[in-house]
Amino acid sequence: MIGRFMQRILKNLEKSGMFRAGFFITLFVFLFVLAGAMYTPWSPTTMDEGARLAGFSARHLLGTDHLGRDILSRLLTGAGTTLFIATGTVLIGALCGSTIGAACGYFGGVLDEIVMRIIDALFAFPSILLALVFVSLFGSGRYHVIAALGIAFVPSFARTVRGEFLTEKNRDYVTKARLQGISDLRIMFLHILPNTGDVMLSSVLIGFNNAVLAEAGLSFLGIGVQPPDASLGRMLSESQQYLFRAPMTALLPGILLVLMILGFSLMGEGVRSHE
Repeated sequence: MIGRFMQRILKNLEKSGMFRAGFFITLFVFLFVLAGAMYTPWSPTTMDEGARLAGFSARHLLGTDHLGRDILSRLLTGAGTTLFIATGTVLIGALCGSTIGAACGYFGGVLDEIVMRIIDALFAFPSILLALVFVSLFGSGRYHVIAALGIAFVPSFARTVRGEFLTEKNRDYVTKARLQGISDLRIMFLHILPNTGDVMLSSVLIGFNNAVLAEAGLSFLGIGVQPPDASLGRMLSESQQYLFRAPMTALLPGILLVLMILGFSLMGEGVRSHE
């Protein structure tokens, strides 16, 4: 499954200029996050009392925020936090949603009717609103945000996978597998699921895009990542009072957030245009 996933990525890199552009933007962001995991000039929570809202300097390459914390260090760790939350969100949403969608699409019947009515009811609410409900019930912090957003993303993955399984389960290769006595689980996850690769790849990439936006929104509202931890949404929230005195405190995390979203969006649209 993973091998076919990588083959589809390589195929889209070769055929789609849009996917290629998004891939290199996303690669830059990943390298930036990787650099932050290996080294930061300062601790992201260390306050330099004598350099609050300082500009670019040799001591603080990208300046400091209102508490004297190094912006470059907070960008490096904050981007990693945002990407970590997005990854956890997509993993939960994709794994749970794909399992539910596969079972409903393959078996159909009463199971499909009951589960999909629940999924449709959840899908009627925007993911961010569902996440707000879950966070308010279970608390804030990065792991609560991952769980809340992951659950909120399940309906979209479930509907996508169900639609693909409804189409694929009647194809000749599935009928042949059944006649050979292969179990339903093997048919579902070793035969049908790999043949939904392009749709799943597109869904995962768009899921990353939406998860980054959702994390930024929750942290901006103050119910996501909590101080003193950094995330791009948290940095934007903390900088809004200082837009005119120190615009770079908002501009830099904003640019990095846009690059993240743009990279995933271009790759997702590139895959869709070649499905």
